[in-house]
Amino acid sequence: MNVAFLCLGGNIGERKLTLQKAIDEINSKIGTVISSSPIYETEAWGVENHNSYLNQCICVHTKLKSNQLIQSLLTIEKEMGRIRTQSATYEARTIDIDILFYNNECINEDNLIVPHPRLHLRKFVLIPLYDIAPLHVHPIFNKTVHNLLEECIDNSQVFKHTTTK
Repeated sequence: MNVAFLCLGGNIGERKLTLQKAIDEINSKIGTVISSSPIYETEAWGVENHNSYLNQCICVHTKLKSNQLIQSLLTIEKEMGRIRTQSATYEARTIDIDILFYNNECINEDNLIVPHPRLHLRKFVLIPLYDIAPLHVHPIFNKTVHNLLEECIDNSQVFKHTTTK
């Protein structure tokens, strides 16, 4: 069984409902979600004048190989209304599902880089990941998620989501 840590996020539509639907789809099509962080609300990262995001990290047990996993996640995103463009800038999105870690592997392929190359730079990823895997070791940096969060220089605000919207 493979272990994948994923980050889910979105800032369009019924954000909380979208996160739950993504988890349901992952449970149905990819494997068993064995843990999930609380939901966090964060300002849009890398852009201005966008709605805030809801983000959540999950841990999944899956039989899928990494290339099958990324293709399945892209299909789920598309089915949930995600429109990918060729733009080099960050855009609003209904759902975004990133693979943060896949087992303890380092993968560098055209369509997939694992560990996620920017996870250590983003509090909106590290804080929910810390909730479910504080001692997980980044296979390149050889540091725990706890250490990466302590060293992160991202100063964006990340709050536990408390409303029902």
